[in-house]
Amino acid sequence: MLEHGARLRTWALKVPPLPPVRMEAELLPDHRLEYLEYEGVVSGGRGRVARWDQGAYVLLAADEHCWEAELYGRFARGRLRLVREAAQRWNLSLLNDSLNTTGWRGLPT
Repeated sequence: MLEHGARLRTWALKVPPLPPVRMEAELLPDHRLEYLEYEGVVSGGRGRVARWDQGAYVLLAADEHCWEAELYGRFARGRLRLVREAAQRWNLSLLNDSLNTTGWRGLPT
């Protein structure tokens, strides 16, 4: 989730984006800001929401085909690029990234 104005732009990932990474991301509908603090079961048996990282970012570019940002997270730091491949399918890449694994808890099981 990336906070953008009064909404959260949201992409679903199957696994944490550990560098070096290029992985598929599914675009989800925008979420309310309250979801920044939510972790748990998703209604309708659609899985779980888990926060892998949190921090700040600087948006470098954003349009309907590509989002690029510089991440300043607790764990992921560096350039994030999301490129649209199809309607809801995007490719996520972490570029020039570093990963701080100190205190990293992974995803809950």
